[in-house]
Amino acid sequence: MQRLFVVLATLLVAARPLSSQSPRATPTNHWTADLGHSTVAFRVRHLGITWVNGGFGKWTADLTYDPANPGSASVTAKIQAASISTGNPKRDNDVRRDYLMSDSFPEITFTSTRVERVGPDKLRISGNLTMRGITHPVVLDTEVSDVLATSHGRRTAFSATTTIRRQDYGIVLNNFMEGAQVVGDEVRVTLDIEAIEDATTP
Repeated sequence: MQRLFVVLATLLVAARPLSSQSPRATPTNHWTADLGHSTVAFRVRHLGITWVNGGFGKWTADLTYDPANPGSASVTAKIQAASISTGNPKRDNDVRRDYLMSDSFPEITFTSTRVERVGPDKLRISGNLTMRGITHPVVLDTEVSDVLATSHGRRTAFSATTTIRRQDYGIVLNNFMEGAQVVGDEVRVTLDIEAIEDATTP
C-alpha cells in the first residue's frame, strides 16, 4: 500500500507542470517607440555657414514589423509641431509661429506606403509627409538592428534619414543678413527609434 501511495504522489507531481503550463506566446509584430530612448531630430543651415540643430519633444510612432519579412512593414508617426526645440526659446517661438504655423497645423504626420529591403540591415521606407496641411512623398533611408530579447520584451532599433525642402510645404519665408540666407532651403531629418514589441498574445 505504501508503494502505491508513492507511485500516485509521483504521478501527481509530474503532471502538475503540464496542467499549469501556459500556451506558447507568439510575436505580435506590432511595435511602439520607446520615447525615452528615441529622438526625432533635424538640422538646417544658418547663414549658409553652420548648422542649427533641433528636435521635437512630443511624438508617437506605431510600427508593424516582422524581422523575417521586412517588406511587409508599415509605420505611422505623429509629431506635435509646437514641441519643437532648438535650444533657443525666442527662435523656437518664431519657428512655431512663422514657419510651422503650429496653431493652425498642430500635427506633422508620416505614413509609409512601401518598405523595401535594400541590404542585410538596410530598408528604404517610402511614404507621405504632411506638414502645414501639405503632403509630399519622402523616402527614409533606414538602418535596422537585430531583435534583442530582454526581460521586458523584444526590442529593435531603426535609424532613418531624409532631406526635405521646406518650400515644398509652404515654408517660403526668406530673411537675409548681409546678403546671406538666414535659414537654408533644405532640412535634414534624422529619426533614431528604439522600438518595443507590444505584449505577446497566445
